[in-house]
Amino acid sequence: MDQEKALQLVKKQLTDKRYEHTLGVMKTAVQLAERYGADAKKAEIAAVFHDYAKFRPKEEMKQLLIEEQEDERLLHFHHELWHAPAGAILVKKEAGIEDEDILSAIRWHTTGRPGMTLLEKIVYLADYIEPGRVFPGVEEVRKTAEQDLNKAVLAAVKNSILFLMSKKQPVFPVTMDTYNDLIQNGDDG
Repeated sequence: MDQEKALQLVKKQLTDKRYEHTLGVMKTAVQLAERYGADAKKAEIAAVFHDYAKFRPKEEMKQLLIEEQEDERLLHFHHELWHAPAGAILVKKEAGIEDEDILSAIRWHTTGRPGMTLLEKIVYLADYIEPGRVFPGVEEVRKTAEQDLNKAVLAAVKNSILFLMSKKQPVFPVTMDTYNDLIQNGDDG
């Protein structure tokens, strides 16, 4: 699918602000893919569609997760996590994207997962550091991303966990597993 068609499909699903975010994620993902040797076209398409389900009704997402037998633990955590796996399902059904690398990058862009692929890391990180993001620690992660993808992903996962903990919010177990995997497998550089 070409970029223009993908953006047309996605724009209908998003608010103007979220569409601008998506454009930032797309540009960042392509830059990271080119820097770290990933397929830039797959990074572009995964980034364009990463928030495809963001504004779907909660009940629709919940039903999709149940029907498709996604990790049932998701249903016990904030619905903000649901749009990633629901998005992967809907992108396949509605946009006809069949590429499992792209679908997996969409599926894991909020929680991460142990053993993340290069493309999954790129989309996860691009979502975190795109130019429109403004929050404590993002500049440091952007600088790290210029030098070391794995260190940047680890920093983003760590910052996300610490943020949730500071708000007394639960951390999805797969995100903790992602952090542990990155540390234990030397992806901290």
